[in-house]
Amino acid sequence: MSNNRLAKLLTDTLPPSSEKLFNPWRDPCDEDEPCNGPKAKLARLAAHLACDPKFILCGEAAGYQGCRHSGIAFTSEYLLREGKIPGISAMSHRLTSRRLPYREPSATIVWDALRKLSIEKRTILWNALPMHPHERGNEQSNRTPTRDELKIGKLALQKLVAEFPSAKVIAIGRKAERSLKSMRVPGVPASCVRHPARGGAPKFRQQLKQLVSG
Repeated sequence: MSNNRLAKLLTDTLPPSSEKLFNPWRDPCDEDEPCNGPKAKLARLAAHLACDPKFILCGEAAGYQGCRHSGIAFTSEYLLREGKIPGISAMSHRLTSRRLPYREPSATIVWDALRKLSIEKRTILWNALPMHPHERGNEQSNRTPTRDELKIGKLALQKLVAEFPSAKVIAIGRKAERSLKSMRVPGVPASCVRHPARGGAPKFRQQLKQLVSG
């Protein structure tokens, strides 16, 4: 399947945005520049999916500093402007109207680790809940998704795993691991690594290296 078709197939499983969930590939965000609408994010996701992945690294949910504006899990505006994402040229234009580009610490750590292990071109980043869960009235916030909200992401995950059956699915953090296990998709997750946030970066790098080398 082409990467464009796959990106649309995955995102078409998701509902429109609601008061506490935002769909980056279907609805516009007030903070995004006109050039960074849903179509641009979908095209960016398609470019990310254009690989032969050995690994699928999966977090729990999209965040307001990353996927909400980039369209790719664990990927920030800063990384896109710096040209740090394989298959996507460095961007000279801004994606958001914020004074400084969004820079998600965990995203920077994850991509840095992938490059050092030379697997950045053979890894897909995803979330158990691809949409961004936030507090009502505060879109610049992250919250833990509910059990029912996590069910929203199950079909997309099933389709992603079916498209790349040889890729190993690795949960990033215990929350993601529990979320993925609750979906009961066969073989998901295959492993779990420490989330890089809150001082977890060294452990994340160590555990990921062990999995890649093993």
